[in-house]
Amino acid sequence: MPGFSLWVYGLVMRLAQPLLRRKLHKRAQAEPLYEQHIEERFGRYKQSASQDWIWIHAVSLGETRTAAILLQGLRKALPSMKLLLTNGTATGREEGRKLLQDGDIQVWQPWDSPEAVDRFLSAFKPKIGLLLETEVWPQLIHAAQAKGIPVMLINARMSQKSMRQAQRWRSLMQPAFAGLSAVCAQAPEDAARLKNLGAQVQGVFGNLKFDAEPDASQVALGHSWREKLKAPVVMLASSREGEESSWLAAWLKFTKQHPEVQINWLIVPRHPQRVSDVEKLLQSNGLQVSRRSTWGQQGPFLEAHWQTGAQEESIVFLGDSLGEMALYYSLSHTALLGGSFEKLGGQNLIEAAACACPVVMGPHTFNFAEASQAAEAAGAAQRATDMHEAVQMAVETARSQQLQKQKSANAMQFARQHGGAMQRTVLAVLAQLNSDID
Repeated sequence: MPGFSLWVYGLVMRLAQPLLRRKLHKRAQAEPLYEQHIEERFGRYKQSASQDWIWIHAVSLGETRTAAILLQGLRKALPSMKLLLTNGTATGREEGRKLLQDGDIQVWQPWDSPEAVDRFLSAFKPKIGLLLETEVWPQLIHAAQAKGIPVMLINARMSQKSMRQAQRWRSLMQPAFAGLSAVCAQAPEDAARLKNLGAQVQGVFGNLKFDAEPDASQVALGHSWREKLKAPVVMLASSREGEESSWLAAWLKFTKQHPEVQINWLIVPRHPQRVSDVEKLLQSNGLQVSRRSTWGQQGPFLEAHWQTGAQEESIVFLGDSLGEMALYYSLSHTALLGGSFEKLGGQNLIEAAACACPVVMGPHTFNFAEASQAAEAAGAAQRATDMHEAVQMAVETARSQQLQKQKSANAMQFARQHGGAMQRTVLAVLAQLNSDID
């Protein structure tokens, strides 16, 4: 029998379903995909039921890209595998479409109510569930246990903040973590926190993202564009709400103090639905905007060779495309790490390192604490106390050919030294599948 906490949680999730529908309708105004296939979220599917699925859940864009790395290894080890892919966000689902092969299925993540979860598991009967990074849902884990379906937490991470939040609901969350069949942790600190919550941690496997190879054509294109620009490029990468305003204030202050400095700024918002708002912010402060979608294969240099605060009308490059971060990092001499200048925990810097782009981090990187500390120790990243200091650090690196070259080499070496998680994770999944057969 489920515990009282799980029963109350299930009741709350049932009652919250109308709120979910309302939220999806609201989000669909900016991202129409949210209003497509809504009934899948409640366990109702048009696809014919089947079984023997390898189920991977990747909630959003970042997790889906990580799933792509894992899938490369799984498809080699299990050539006839059938993929059941679930996502929670529109960007995740859109990216996930690229991973599908003939016979694979993609649906929305089931809402964590007893009925929706039961319908999902009964419809697909997966052989195993692989949840990416942090996606532990109490009702889902409980129902999978009851049906004898092993569920692993892959590339698992657990920040100090997330652990404290889970501890507040220990009677609900500890059975969920304990119900996982195995956990593959990214770092020793993650493993310790997950064990504290009752998880069966199989070991420290490293971060799958280190095994990602950046798109070679994007890297080459970014480098070719960079060579044609007269001034270095500094990117604000995967920026979150509030950070563009902070950057703008810091940059305008910097240009008053150093009007001779020539820098091309590239802003790439984390969420594509915010691009238009960022564009309006820049334009309202006297800046012209050059969107990536207008460049074609020629690059941004046809519109502006450089921009500086001394100009009355400066041009800022704006990344408005999905799936081109390797291009943006390769175009840039250095990057400010989005999500780390507000109390949001930072974004992942591994892709930047793989593209040999050194980064400057803000004070808030608790979501990727181990990776950011390791990058800083390796000379692949710098830590700034605020946006003003970060702008100064990034400009200094970008303008010094010797400094940029050294930090770029440090970033590439850092990325290469931390690979191997994919192979270790695939072996763990195969072992779990074999033990389930036995």
